[in-house]
Amino acid sequence: MPRKTLLSRLPIDPYIAAIIAMVCLASLLPVHGTGALVAGHFTTAAIALLFFLHGARLAPQAALAGARHWRLHAVVLGSTFLLFPALVLSARTLAPHLLTAPLWTGLILLSVLPSTVQSSIAFTSIARGNVPAALCAATASNLIGMLLTPLLAGLLLSAQGGFSIKGIGDILLQLMLPFAAGQLSRPLIGDWAQRNKQLLGMVDRGSILLVVYTAFSEGVTQGIWHQLGLGDLGRLLAIDAALLAAVLAITTYGSRLLGFSRADEVTIVFCGSKKSLASGLPMASVLLAGQSVGLIVLPLMLFHQIQLMVCAWLAKRYGHVAIEAPTGGMVGAARYSTAVSHSSRPSQPGLAQNP
Repeated sequence: MPRKTLLSRLPIDPYIAAIIAMVCLASLLPVHGTGALVAGHFTTAAIALLFFLHGARLAPQAALAGARHWRLHAVVLGSTFLLFPALVLSARTLAPHLLTAPLWTGLILLSVLPSTVQSSIAFTSIARGNVPAALCAATASNLIGMLLTPLLAGLLLSAQGGFSIKGIGDILLQLMLPFAAGQLSRPLIGDWAQRNKQLLGMVDRGSILLVVYTAFSEGVTQGIWHQLGLGDLGRLLAIDAALLAAVLAITTYGSRLLGFSRADEVTIVFCGSKKSLASGLPMASVLLAGQSVGLIVLPLMLFHQIQLMVCAWLAKRYGHVAIEAPTGGMVGAARYSTAVSHSSRPSQPGLAQNP
């Protein structure tokens, strides 16, 4: 049986499997001493390269092209940067003892991260939604998130005692400066980046795997596995799942109450419920350096896998409903033919390979 077929049948995303392998490797063979210093320098360079490539691939024109559909983009951004934090902070206020402080810090960081690009567009296409709007919304989320995520993280985590103002300077130097350099270099390497998405995607994933290994190596030397019990892990999984379920429900019924078409509802649901692992892991390493980063990124790693599994099922369900919807039903055939024609268009430049 071909390797791709085998991987497609796995109950877990292969990339998440690679991340879990890095966690296991760090647990068995953590880097420490001089090796940790060297690995730290390599990680810093890898993060800078990662955000440089993000900048080179993300086209501001793609975000501006959909500005006329401002209501949809406002709802997506509101879900990404307002709804998620409100839900997490409410849960922490109502039940602060459910999780340890590092895990709550991780959930708060997760709540202010931007959406994904690649998976948001892919799920929107499968569900026969408004793909051009999804491209615009996801790109705008990532561009805005480069500035807004550190500011929100600083505001919320400083109130929780888990953030220092030095983190903003580190973000500017290690993340935003390479990202800006990538944006400025688009006239020179933008076309090359579009032609070599697969190669650059491998660089993205390799950089993140290195971040995971160094973060968990540091955590293992600090005894993170003695700080995390099975009960903590079970509660964290339940909170991650409940958070995703709440956001999916609110974006679904909220978009209907606001009068959006079914195609736009699909876009809002899938773009407004995602959180970017590619942005979150490096940001955690920079913003929260010196803390238990291995524990802090655990909520995001689990949420990422949950969102992939749930949204893959949901996208197929939306797609089947779109095909079978009667002409006189809630959504007519004309509306769905428009959605299908949108979803069949080729991807526009600027599509980032965000895991």
